[in-house]
Amino acid sequence: MARFNMSDFNRKMRDAQRKVQQQVNREVDRINRENKRAVDNYNRKAKAHNKRVIDNYNRQVDAHNKRVIADYKARVRDHSRRTEAENRKLVSDINRKLRSASSPVRYSEQERQLADRVNRAVGTLDPREYDTFLSYARIDGSEVAGALREALEELGVAVWFDEIAIVPGRSQSLQMDAGLRKARSGIALLTPAYLTGRFWTERELGALLGKQTLIPVLHGVTFDDVKEYSGILPDLAGFSTESDGIETIAEKIAAAVLIEAGNTADD
Repeated sequence: MARFNMSDFNRKMRDAQRKVQQQVNREVDRINRENKRAVDNYNRKAKAHNKRVIDNYNRQVDAHNKRVIADYKARVRDHSRRTEAENRKLVSDINRKLRSASSPVRYSEQERQLADRVNRAVGTLDPREYDTFLSYARIDGSEVAGALREALEELGVAVWFDEIAIVPGRSQSLQMDAGLRKARSGIALLTPAYLTGRFWTERELGALLGKQTLIPVLHGVTFDDVKEYSGILPDLAGFSTESDGIETIAEKIAAAVLIEAGNTADD
C-alpha cells in the first residue's frame, strides 16, 4: 500500500485552487464586462432621452419667452404710442392756451418775438432728455431759480437744475456738461452775482450760447446792466421779474420751449 504523501497532496490542492480561482476570475471579468456594457448602453439611452427632454423643454421655454417678449414689446409700443399721443395733445393744449389771444398771459412785442423765435428754433433740434438748462448764480439767484424750475415743471417743462440733477460723489463738472448737452435750450437767470462773471456761470453761459436757443431772465438787474456786463449775449430780448411774476415768466417760457406735434422751423 502506497504511503500518503502530504507534499504532493498540498501541491495538488494548490493547483486545484489556482484553477478554481482562475475560473472565478474569468467569470467575474465576464460579468463585469457585461455589466459595463449594460451600464454604458443604459447611460447612452438615458443621455439621449435626457437630451431629447431638455431640448424639447428648451424649445418650449424659448417659444414661451419669445411670445412673452413679443407681447411685452407690443404692449410697450402701444403704451408709448398712447403716451406720445397724450403728451402731444397736452403740449398742444398748453401751447394753445398759453399763446391764445384769450390767455391772461400778455407778451410785449419784444417778448412775443423772442418766444416765437425760440419755439421755431427748438422745433428743429433733435429730442433731448431736457427741454431746458437753468443757469443761475447760487449767491443771489437760488431762491428765484428754484421757484422758476417748479413753475416750469408744473407746466410740463423738463428742466436741468443742478440741485436736483447733480448726484453727490460724482464729478460735478462732468454731470453739468452732460446736462448742457442734453438740454434743447437754455435759460440764464441774470442777477447781480451772475453779472460779476463767476467761473461756473461763465462756463455755463459759454456753453448755452452755443445752442440755438437761450432765454435771458433778469432779476435785480436791468437790460442796461446786461449790456454793460458784456456784449456776449446775442440780443437784449428776455423776460424780467420787474415786469412779471415767476409764474407768468414760466408760462411765457413754457409756451416757447414746449413743441407742438409736427412743429418745424418752416411752420
